[in-house]
This record gives sequence, structure tokens and C-alpha cells, in this order.
Amino acid sequence: MKRALALCLCLATPLHAGVPEVVNDHVLPGTAAFADATRALADTARQDCTTTAVQPAFHDAFDAWLGISHLAFGPVEDDGRGLAIAFWPDTRGLGNAAVAQLVANEDAAVDDPAEFAEVSVAARGFFALEQLLYDEKYAGYAADSYTCRLVAATAADLSRMADEIDAAWRGTQAPLMLSAGEAGNPRYFSEQEAQQQLYTALQAALEFDADARLKRPLGSFDRPRPLRAEARRSGRSLRNVTLSLQALEDLSEALADAPIPQTHAAFATALEVAADLDDPVFAGVAEPGSRLKVEILQQRIDAIAATVAGEIGAQLGVTEGFNSADGD
Repeated sequence: MKRALALCLCLATPLHAGVPEVVNDHVLPGTAAFADATRALADTARQDCTTTAVQPAFHDAFDAWLGISHLAFGPVEDDGRGLAIAFWPDTRGLGNAAVAQLVANEDAAVDDPAEFAEVSVAARGFFALEQLLYDEKYAGYAADSYTCRLVAATAADLSRMADEIDAAWRGTQAPLMLSAGEAGNPRYFSEQEAQQQLYTALQAALEFDADARLKRPLGSFDRPRPLRAEARRSGRSLRNVTLSLQALEDLSEALADAPIPQTHAAFATALEVAADLDDPVFAGVAEPGSRLKVEILQQRIDAIAATVAGEIGAQLGVTEGFNSADGD
């Protein structure tokens, strides 16, 4: 059963934990790094859009995205940017079909950034780019091909969205969070609301790691689903989990207003399990021994969430509750 993420403020003494630290030490460096990495990706693809040239920059940009993807509110959520950047899970295979249609039709949107920004989110972002760079259907495309132009257009679109996210955090979201509770703030009527937003993001991202990135390829014992692993074409499935956990530990440290030894220990245990897994795309989930290791990692991430609730949640005066929308 998924953990619900409805949070309620406890009637405790108000705390003033972590929001400036999160914004200044975690968020803004992360959005800047994402903007820089996607700009390098776009520059690389503009100069040479072939797979050999673009793949290293693709990984650098995807790594940077994992540093902020848990901030799925505000600038990431606005204008559907989060979905356009990372359309996953794609339970109906819409991305495959959308990319294939663009290539088959040689859609002219690739030559107009404004038009490309209106293309279906399933045909944009990292997972569309991953298909073009790694799927054998497109492998070996020529430098003068439509596919190559599509790679460059997708990279430029990612860079545009990353710049927008960074600018929106600096111009709007950060000032709103840093002035939470002050007169005239239209979004956060108390400091606790800003804390709650960040705590919710932390717990939601831990749930995503356990229930999407790991549970989907695990499937069931009788019916494992390794082909459902995130970013398996580019060999990033385990890498994404690891980078996400590292980013969430950084967020936890910034958000807490007191030492969090139990939380650090829980993250360290999970990251140690991940480092020992030696299964970059969770291909071994069909084999009992390898499957057990992935299940143990999932359990360790669940343990992080419980520890965060008991240690950081208690500091902030928020608790995790249940809501009626949590049906599974």
C-alpha cells in the first residue's frame, strides 16, 4: 500500500526550521546545476547531434535532474514542465509511439523551438532523448538525418525548461518561501506551510523511489517486470535511485533544525545496499537471489521514510496521515 502524503500540522510550538537552508544551500545550487548541464547538452547537440557526441552530456544532464526532480511543485509543476522533462512511468507506452510518429512524419516542429514546446510531453524530455540515443530502432542515425535534428531540438527544449525553472525559483518561488508568513505573501500564510511543502516533497520522493523505481521492475515473484525499470535503455535504473537518495539526504540535512543521526544512518544503509547491488538495470529481478537484493533496497528506502517521519517530522511539527485518495 502506498504511503499517503497528506500532512497535518501538529499543535506544537512553532519551529523555524530549515527553509532558508533548503532554498539557499540545496534548491538554488541544484536548479543552477540543472540549467548548466542542460545548456551544455544543448550546445553539444547543436554542434554534433550524433549519439557518440551527445550521450555523455545526456548523462550529465540526467544526473543534474536527479538533484532537483523531487522538487515537484512550483516551477517544476508549472506549465507541465515536470512531465515534459521526465515522462515516466509511461504505463501505456505513449512515449514510444509519440517519438516514432515524429520521426515517421518528420514533423517540422523540430525546426521551431516555440512549436516544439507544444509537442506532446510524451515525445519530449529525457525519455524521448533516451530512445533516440539508445534504442536500436534509431541507432546509427546519420548526422544529416531528421533523427539527429530531433535530438538537437529535444536537448534545446530541455535547456529552455531548465532555465525557466532556475529563473522561476530565483524570481518567484524562493522569495515566496523565504517570506512565508509575512504580510502580503499570497502562497505561504505561515512558516510552517513552507516547511510542510518541503517535507511533503521529501516523503513523496522517497515513496517514488520505492514504489515506482523499484516496485515497477520487481512486479510480483511470479511475474517480474525488468523491462519496466526506469531509464533501462541507457543503463541508469540503479544510478537514478542512488542519485535520488543522495539528493534527498542533502534535502533532509538542510531541512532539519537539529542533528539527524538516525536519518543519516538510514540513508547510509540504503546507499550501501545500492552500491553492492551490481545490477544497473534491475535485470536480475527474475532470479531469486538478485531479486532479494532489490527487495532489500526497497525495504531500506521504506525505513528511511519511517525514520524521517520520526526524526525530522517530529522536529518540524508535522506528521504523516492518510487521505481518501490513497486507494492502493
